Amino acid sequence: MTKQQANWSPYDNNGGSCVAIAGADYCVIAADTRMSTGYNILTREYSKICKLADKCVMASSGFQADVKALQKQLAARHLIYQHQHNKQMSCPAMAQLLSNTLYYKRFFPYYSFNVLGGLDNEGKGCVFTYDAVGSYEKVGYSSQGSGSTLITPFLDNQLKSPSPLLLPVQDAVTPLVEAEAIDLIKTVFASASERDIYTGDKLEIVVVNADGIRREYMELRKD
Repeated sequence: MTKQQANWSPYDNNGGSCVAIAGADYCVIAADTRMSTGYNILTREYSKICKLADKCVMASSGFQADVKALQKQLAARHLIYQHQHNKQMSCPAMAQLLSNTLYYKRFFPYYSFNVLGGLDNEGKGCVFTYDAVGSYEKVGYSSQGSGSTLITPFLDNQLKSPSPLLLPVQDAVTPLVEAEAIDLIKTVFASASERDIYTGDKLEIVVVNADGIRREYMELRKD
């Protein structure tokens, strides 16, 4: 008779999708609000988007317990930075901090897949995309999470950014104006929620521009 045993894992994948698009003077970060485990929906009202600084926002999918631990760690490090430098971190500085924080835990990683978006020191939109152990890249747009395999080809088709190997180096920001970027994000989430069971319920959109941060919501399918 085959010996049977229960396998326990320290990780879970709570699903959900995140998207960020950078423009000339704005950044749009969006995520759905469904949190699942297996075929069970745990809550339909869970925000995956975290404000890290006045002009820097992070959206995370994956294991939400690890995401919460990561957010607390970044908030603590940012507070120390503010006391030492008497100013908030810029978005590129926060991007490097997030990379270092993830890499520090590479042997027992935070099981979180992050996109970081905001405005850089010149007021231009920027998006940084990550893997679970801190490798990151500055891009014009990015998608992470359970619906990213559906969303990324759509964004590539609409926004394909120039190759980073081309010289001179091309600017990564997308040519869209803010309203077009918001409409595109609504379209990709409406599309992804039709095929991905872990994406749905409600779409939360955070827009970062010179006026500050504002939020919008759109209903997605609930089944």
